[in-house]
Amino acid sequence: MPAFQSKTYKPNAIAAAYRANLNRHPFLLFGLPFVFSIVAGSFFLTPAAALRYERHDRKVQQMSREEALSVKQKGNSGEGKRKPWDLNEEYYRLQAKDLDDWEQRRVKRLKGEVDGVLK
Repeated sequence: MPAFQSKTYKPNAIAAAYRANLNRHPFLLFGLPFVFSIVAGSFFLTPAAALRYERHDRKVQQMSREEALSVKQKGNSGEGKRKPWDLNEEYYRLQAKDLDDWEQRRVKRLKGEVDGVLK
């Protein structure tokens, strides 16, 4: 097979006309289709975004006033009222802890998970 084909190159008439007119009307032939594609994409993606938020709204439900009051009264443990939180009490509780005496431990990994230890 020869290095170069014997067929001569015949330019596409439509492509040649487009390239010639592109220099004369760049916005009409390049900018306008680009802007149109961005706007059309926005309209096509709006329903997808709406579906995302609808799924989130189905997961999160609004509580009634009575439910909210019962949650506040029960607390996390479900036993009576919660003790009011006090900043000074938390500060002194954290000061009492010994933060200098600690030991570093590796977390156990799942089977097949890379733990980063070189052997």
